Amino acid sequence: MNASNICEGIAAVLKKEGYIEDYDRIDDGRQGILRITLKYDQDGCSVIHAITRTSKPGRRIYSPVDKLPRILGGMGITIVSTSKGVMSDRSCREAKVGGEILCTVS
Repeated sequence: MNASNICEGIAAVLKKEGYIEDYDRIDDGRQGILRITLKYDQDGCSVIHAITRTSKPGRRIYSPVDKLPRILGGMGITIVSTSKGVMSDRSCREAKVGGEILCTVS
């Protein structure tokens, strides 16, 4: 995928939360490319079952920290763009910041 600060922030959150193995930024002389190594369980099934994009260019979704959604009762995560960078919903609750809900991962 094309490398951007938002995409790299999302990849960092997914790695921190244990949804992907690793990611690398490859310089191609232009924007760059992100190479993401997916993570699989013992049966060979992907750890990520679904990623749903919430905010879109035509409709941005913002949420204060006390109204951030809990995905699958806390088993999934919500990725939020805040003034402190791209964070998971758990990190947002600890830092007490809200922001734009980018996507949900289950």
